[in-house]
Amino acid sequence: MPDPLVPSTGLGVLHLFCTLTPLTDRAAVEAAVKSAEADDLQVVPVAVLGHKADLAFMALGKDLWRLRAFQAALTGAGLDLVDSYVSLTELSEYAKGLPEQMAQARLYPVLPPEGMTAWCFYPMSKRRDPQQNWFALPFDERKELMHEHGVSGRKFAGRIIQLITGSAGIDDYEWGVTLFAQKPDDLKEVVYTMRFDKASTDFAEFGPFVTGAVGSLAEVLEVVGLPA
Repeated sequence: MPDPLVPSTGLGVLHLFCTLTPLTDRAAVEAAVKSAEADDLQVVPVAVLGHKADLAFMALGKDLWRLRAFQAALTGAGLDLVDSYVSLTELSEYAKGLPEQMAQARLYPVLPPEGMTAWCFYPMSKRRDPQQNWFALPFDERKELMHEHGVSGRKFAGRIIQLITGSAGIDDYEWGVTLFAQKPDDLKEVVYTMRFDKASTDFAEFGPFVTGAVGSLAEVLEVVGLPA
């Protein structure tokens, strides 16, 4: 393995969306996940609903080489990688002064949160149209709009855990948003509610949504069609 490739702060985050093939080997998938976890990667298995994928793996770790090796191990196990997203955990410029415990939770989250098995992921960016350019707004105005956005999100405390990871210059959008919830309708409600905030109404552009159920690796493999 090459010398570790690590961010200055935080973790690399790799969302991998896979489908089964006739060559998919359950034991090899299990070995790939076990090896990754032994190397200090966090791996969240997800059974995906709908046609976009059969299952997803959300992997977090410091070394991007190790994340790439995990990706190779899954494809080597016969899974077909149909989509992916690459990002980094971060503290946004609007989060300066955040209490240390909260800052560490954003940079070094421990996933999945207990009891929150409803899951979705989507990428998003801020609009840069001539008349609606987020990045042309003064910082104080952007900070105020994001504060309003945060107030809406905090109404879902205890029902939603949100991880926003940065991907500007790394993937097609500027952020990846991963939501964990107790109930699937909580996912729908929080996204709908927050779209009325000006930061979303005027400036947000969303990519495709992928929804699924978080479980143990054994549960996910069983339900997607890889019985023991």
